[in-house]
Amino acid sequence: MSGKLNFEDKMKELEQIAQELENGELTLDESMKKFEAGMKISKECTQILDDAEKKITILIEEDGKIEEIKYETQEKI
Repeated sequence: MSGKLNFEDKMKELEQIAQELENGELTLDESMKKFEAGMKISKECTQILDDAEKKITILIEEDGKIEEIKYETQEKI
């Protein structure tokens, strides 16, 4: 389910995984798979936030005007 979801959807999916793990009703194998999926989603969320931060820092002030310089993200996921 974590294909091309936006940040909010990924966070909801991560919260669902956390709830399932906290429930304690999964087998060890199921728990490991959920944990691995959660770690992957967490990394994807971190990348989204890093890219957003880079876009924000590219905003520069020049002669009293704020100018945005286009920042191209490179998907590493």
